[in-house]
Amino acid sequence: MQKIRILWADDEIDLLKPHVMFLEQKGYEVDTVTNGDDALEQIDQAFYDIVFLDENMPGLTGLETLAEIKEKKETLPVVMITKSEEEYIMEDAIGSKISDYLIKPVNPNQILLSIKKNLDTRRLVNEKTTINYQQEFRKIGMELMDLRDHEEWSDMYKKLVGWELRLEELDESGMQEILQTQKTEANHLFSKFIEEEYEDWLNNADESRPVLSSEVLKKFVIPQLTPDRSTFLFVIDNLRYDQWKVLAPIIGELYAVEEEHLYYSILPTATQFARNALFAGLMPAEIHKRYPDWWVHDNEDGAKNGHEDVLLGELLKRSGKDYRFSYNKVIRHDFGKKLVNNLKSLQSNALNVIVYNFVDMLSHAKTDMDMIKELADDDKAYRSLTASWFRNSPLLDMFRTLANTNARVFITTDHGTINVGEPTRVVGDRDVNTNLRYKQGKNLSFEPKDVYAVSDPARIGLPRPNVSTKYLFAKDDKFFAYPNNYNHYVKHYRNTYQHGGISLEEMLIPFIELRLK
Repeated sequence: MQKIRILWADDEIDLLKPHVMFLEQKGYEVDTVTNGDDALEQIDQAFYDIVFLDENMPGLTGLETLAEIKEKKETLPVVMITKSEEEYIMEDAIGSKISDYLIKPVNPNQILLSIKKNLDTRRLVNEKTTINYQQEFRKIGMELMDLRDHEEWSDMYKKLVGWELRLEELDESGMQEILQTQKTEANHLFSKFIEEEYEDWLNNADESRPVLSSEVLKKFVIPQLTPDRSTFLFVIDNLRYDQWKVLAPIIGELYAVEEEHLYYSILPTATQFARNALFAGLMPAEIHKRYPDWWVHDNEDGAKNGHEDVLLGELLKRSGKDYRFSYNKVIRHDFGKKLVNNLKSLQSNALNVIVYNFVDMLSHAKTDMDMIKELADDDKAYRSLTASWFRNSPLLDMFRTLANTNARVFITTDHGTINVGEPTRVVGDRDVNTNLRYKQGKNLSFEPKDVYAVSDPARIGLPRPNVSTKYLFAKDDKFFAYPNNYNHYVKHYRNTYQHGGISLEEMLIPFIELRLK
């Protein structure tokens, strides 16, 4: 292995020979200079892994030398060493992107620790993370076989996402593959859990069931509404929990997370059902019964989510909070920018709902556009693309604007998505809907092991367009494919993001309450 090369610039370098010898005995190669000009010349002539730089040198000062080094090699780690503890020197050095700051006199172990912190951190973190996951692997496998309720499943999903985000930073692909195997097994067991419990949740409602789509606003938002303080609810369509976790550090620069919940999206985990239930505070069958003109069946023409604002208004009335509110849906960048400028006027409302559709459009674009398929080839890339969009979006500008107000701010979504991998055959008539993760229709033929089949939709709170309508929900990472032109169909839709069925990614979704810092 090539030795790590260190450049040490200090006008009293002769006094530091014991330190230099200590580092050389540890296997490092150390070059020394006594002034800033020589340091810059050495950097031009040779490659160095790290520079130790005295702040108080004759000629070019340490800070001046630091600025020159960063002009030449911006990513080269520089450790500033100084006798002074004056705050302005520290601030100038830190502002110039130093990697560490040491106060004289320094001992050899301080120097060694700084080298390891700056050069060996990634390797040490990788090794420690890999060892920790290897130890955790067996424990997770045993826990998966013994999960009994919705809270335990929520905790397990958080744990799996946490490991996924930690392991993706490593170069060890083997660990990531092992984790993906565990996620696959988790989704298989979760599908069984939902098949066993879901109907009971809806027909024997008690405190032991999870919060569902139809209860989110009634539990988390409406109790906090007051006419004298504005509340903003952001519904980012199709936002998975892992995507929220990569957005959280960006939002964390403005807000602290007061509460983070995982709630359960209803089935089907599709916008028409889950988001209407969210705003109505009702299951889809009850929406259809109470407001038949506002519900559009899958096989009917018309906007499936065209009445979310009036459904929300009805919910507020039933809850005794018939306050002034606004509803905006952002599907274009220019409208998002316009809304940023209008936020001030919205603060006179008790409640402002902003539905943001970018993530949903991104998932659809992966199906239809080859370029997006390449950019979002897997979950890691999908998260990265989501974070990149968010950093440059009007949505982040809205959060920045609201950070200067006293408004309450909530973030949630209606459902998630899963990257589908394996097809399962289904046959039906021409009125069967086109969604790849759930089907509703008559005379459906399917693979029983791959689906959760419901022959009485009323039992799970769903409308029945026809007396013989049945619902099918795909399990695991399955997607429905018709026998006709089967191979072409499978090739087109495999490794695309779909929603409507049963998976941790689709059903366990975030609700976040933010607090101003």
